[in-house]
Amino acid sequence: MAVNDSVNILNSAYLAVEYIDSFLPDNPLQQPFKNAWNYMLDNYTKFQIATWGSLIVHEASYFLLCVPGFVFQFIPYMQKYKIQQDKPETWEKQWKCFKTLLFNHFFIQLPLICGTYYFTEYFNIPYEWEEMPRWYVLVAQCFGCAVIEDAWHYFLHRLLHHKRIYKYIHKVHHEFVAPFGMQAEYAHPLETLILGAGFFIGIVVFCNHVILLWAWVICRLMETIDVHSGYDVPLNPLHLVPFYAGARFHDFHHMNFIGNYASTFTWWDRIFGTDSQFIAYKEKEKKQQLLTKKKA
Repeated sequence: MAVNDSVNILNSAYLAVEYIDSFLPDNPLQQPFKNAWNYMLDNYTKFQIATWGSLIVHEASYFLLCVPGFVFQFIPYMQKYKIQQDKPETWEKQWKCFKTLLFNHFFIQLPLICGTYYFTEYFNIPYEWEEMPRWYVLVAQCFGCAVIEDAWHYFLHRLLHHKRIYKYIHKVHHEFVAPFGMQAEYAHPLETLILGAGFFIGIVVFCNHVILLWAWVICRLMETIDVHSGYDVPLNPLHLVPFYAGARFHDFHHMNFIGNYASTFTWWDRIFGTDSQFIAYKEKEKKQQLLTKKKA
């Protein structure tokens, strides 16, 4: 009975969203996107689309999403939003990070990306425009992928902090006590494989079109670059996502090394009490701010 009730609720929610969508104006970008997608299908093989298309989406998304955080360091006004203001970015650290990223992207992640075509063939995942899911289905699928990846990340990330193995693998990622956006994928090759595996679980569960691969890549990069940005910028649209952790939550993990292990959401840390030090830190900050206001 409970399962049937859940299915009925989901079906009702889907019909409600579909009904609302029917009243929304046509997306002016849909036709150009459709033309570009069909052009891609007509001029490139599925292997080229799955492999090189995925690589281009990943590299372009990663470095474009890093641009705002990179530019913020040169804008004095944005420094008030920097979380650890006593630890500014340096060219030396950013260059070191960039070199490691190139190695990880092309020698660790690219071989994995090369398996994308065989994955889509094995599970008979379509590429055609006509079979592409609607935008709200993609949003729901990406949220589902995020929930799954977040659970994987919490438990494996916490394991990587175990004192017996921390110095061999995860310590590389913690070289930067004050993170910056480009550092999101700065990690030991083994960590890239271990934590990166969580990315693919949601794909296996939800993927019904190749577009989800790319949509989930963009969503995941947007999240991880944001939480590593080192800036807590107001009016960040990602803060509208329920239980979203955000930059301040993950920045504390880099500063404190203990607690706040989840990647996207706050619920696992809340359930297991691994956010207790963060909560105490926030309460201490509030008290200090109140005292400062009273003295002023």
